[in-house]
Amino acid sequence: MSKKANFKVDSKLAILLGENYRSTELAVKELVDNSFDADSEIVRIKFPEPYTSDPIIVSDDGTGMTENEVRNEYLKVANSRFSRKGDRTKLKNRLVKGRKGIGKFAGLMIAENMEIITVARGFKTTLNISRTALSQVDYDLEKVDLPIQNEKTKGKAGTTIILSGINDNLNFPNPERLKQILILEYGRIDDFTIVVNEESVDIEDIPGKTFKEELKLKNAGKVKIKFTISDKNKSLKQSGIIIRVKGKVIGKPQLFGLEDSEIIPKKLQKRLFGEIIADDIDERDLTADWGAIIENSKALESIKEAIIPILEKSFEETYNAEITLAKARLQKKINAGLEKLPEFRRVFASKALDKIMLKFFGDNEEKIATIISVMLDTFEKDDYWIVIDNIEKSADQDVSTLAIALSEFGLIDIALMAQQATKRLKLIDDFEKLIFDPATLEDGVHKALETNLWLLGKEYALISSNETLKKTIEDYLNKKYKGKNKSKRPDLLLSTNYSKKYILIELKRPNHDLSRENEAQALEYRDEINVYFPSSKIEIILLGRGLKKGISQHNLGGDVKFMSYRELATEARNQVSWILEEYKKSR
Repeated sequence: MSKKANFKVDSKLAILLGENYRSTELAVKELVDNSFDADSEIVRIKFPEPYTSDPIIVSDDGTGMTENEVRNEYLKVANSRFSRKGDRTKLKNRLVKGRKGIGKFAGLMIAENMEIITVARGFKTTLNISRTALSQVDYDLEKVDLPIQNEKTKGKAGTTIILSGINDNLNFPNPERLKQILILEYGRIDDFTIVVNEESVDIEDIPGKTFKEELKLKNAGKVKIKFTISDKNKSLKQSGIIIRVKGKVIGKPQLFGLEDSEIIPKKLQKRLFGEIIADDIDERDLTADWGAIIENSKALESIKEAIIPILEKSFEETYNAEITLAKARLQKKINAGLEKLPEFRRVFASKALDKIMLKFFGDNEEKIATIISVMLDTFEKDDYWIVIDNIEKSADQDVSTLAIALSEFGLIDIALMAQQATKRLKLIDDFEKLIFDPATLEDGVHKALETNLWLLGKEYALISSNETLKKTIEDYLNKKYKGKNKSKRPDLLLSTNYSKKYILIELKRPNHDLSRENEAQALEYRDEINVYFPSSKIEIILLGRGLKKGISQHNLGGDVKFMSYRELATEARNQVSWILEEYKKSR
């Protein structure tokens, strides 16, 4: 047999040789792709120590090639394995990676010399390709003679690529960067292992934060959980968690229901990559083809219960950390916008801001900054702002123009009152659900009423609490109700209006009937609290389900006002409905 070989050139050569690998790591990956297509189960990549003349070696245990295959297939440029043998490999039915037939040039990007040693069917074939030899014939590939040898061997099938004379003009391939590239491509394949410098490519090679946990579950036994949330703006092709049983991947990557979460941004979900190793799962919990865990399996239920809170916590930590940094970079713009708003609007603006950060998580910060500016500007310039601006502009004009502007103010005022009334009806609906629920406690009612005292009636619309009054009540209750008395601690709300009129409200459970004992106790509370406000009169309101049987409202004194939650809700609804009816008549 001849001791030389030649390239067999396809007509597509000129186009294909014009394509470049963007990095030396991607060139090495091309050689790994060839090993994958050769149905190998393990590929070993060995990088030399820096500043040595040792070669880069890529070896696999795939099917290898005979001398005839080397001559007529490997050396036929641009004649891909895909075009010769179809889109699937013969032994493992893998989807073919190499589709252009130029993978052999990847090694020559990195090195001066590429030696291919391949074993198949009892023969070892060795081929040498030299970049210098190619250049000497001006890359007229059909003219270059390539040294080739063939001999019998008892060695196992496979192929080894030896790259020597590393190209000094390029940065040396980075093993860690290569591992990151390979895990994203091959991390989900359970019968293909890649070893770089004696270390297996693993989930931890993904750039980002890795989480690990080992648990003992009731129905699934010992499980190992390991996943990485990749660095910002690094979405993964096969994101999610896989379950691996006895080395085999069971089913597709998933997030166990968190895919539909409204509080975990989709872009963050796509950055998660990991696996659960659950070798103790009974094979009866798997489908016959090992393609999935049976949906109503107790083992799967145990895994879900364990993994969901872990994933939620990890997502939350990542989200909070990145949002905090993003907000810090945008804080100057945010603060400037919030300072222009009235205090009551800042709360709503901050909530809207949080929604924007959630919705546009992972987007360009310049885009987010623009959206925030528009949102804050909208909060600043409400309907009143537009009308008042018109009034100011009309002040220096004729009286009729000013009259029209003032009329517009009135119309806006009425419209906003109607809008507010509609929203208050909705709040009353929710308040009724609260008070009719047997499980509602005083604290629940307190939270609802504290900032909505208009529910008590129109005369209480401008009543409000403040930090001084809250602290007064807290100090009083802390002194009076401690130790054994702690369980008897009442729920009191102290409020005032613009004329410094004080209202002491004692809230009972919505299923509690008010009694004379409650009245006496409320009077005692007022006397003790009056010490803090000696020159002020304090009105008392007692709130409960109604009056205890045998007590008549007509026989009650004027110092305490009894109110039922049902009465309160009904009267509030009547007043709000009246406003809406009047608005309809005025239109």
